[in-house]
Amino acid sequence: MSSKPEMNDALRERIIAQPDVILEDQDLMRALIAANERAMGGNIVDLRGIAMDRLEARLDRLEDTHRSVIAAAYENLAGTNQVHRAILRMLDPVEFETFLRDLGGEVAHILRVDSIRLVLESVQNDSDPAVRRLGDVLSVAEPGFIKSYLTGGRDVPARQVTLRQINEGDMRIYGRDATFVRSEACLMLDFGPDRLPGMLAMGAEDPHQFSPQQGTDLLAFFAGVFERSMRRWLS
Repeated sequence: MSSKPEMNDALRERIIAQPDVILEDQDLMRALIAANERAMGGNIVDLRGIAMDRLEARLDRLEDTHRSVIAAAYENLAGTNQVHRAILRMLDPVEFETFLRDLGGEVAHILRVDSIRLVLESVQNDSDPAVRRLGDVLSVAEPGFIKSYLTGGRDVPARQVTLRQINEGDMRIYGRDATFVRSEACLMLDFGPDRLPGMLAMGAEDPHQFSPQQGTDLLAFFAGVFERSMRRWLS
């Protein structure tokens, strides 16, 4: 009498014809290796099996890294397209007031932020009628306010792009929207010689939308385009 286990002939022929079906199936390979180890008994150390386990663990780590790299690449591409669309929308208006209103409307929507505010330093107050009309997107501050806001009053250089999480937005910048702002991106703007600086503040309700660990290249590019557009309007 033979102890050889019976196997369906059709299944056997299919395995012989297509061995890749088993080799590429991780669950089947694990079952075969486990069966082989049981057949050898507990007194034999299977170095090949140990090596395969280590290789499998390494492969799993490589696959996780591969997926992370692909996800980051897609995220970067999506972010690039997003910023490009926002810039194109920002360049459409032919009037300054429309330019600023679009900033707090369509541009903010494309960038998926809850609030965008342009802060301009000025020796004048914000009682100008034009400033009042644009109060939902434009804030006027005294000279030195922007650097102090970005650095927290410390005597350190202000970065062009500052990403951070906050407990609540500043009323002087976000107005009535300040209560729900939990993270922000602050873009420092250079309007040219003999002009006071400006700042573009993007506020988000999501506390994780902006954080110091994120890259700033795309926002720096957006700030560069914005400040060049503003120079034309200011001239």
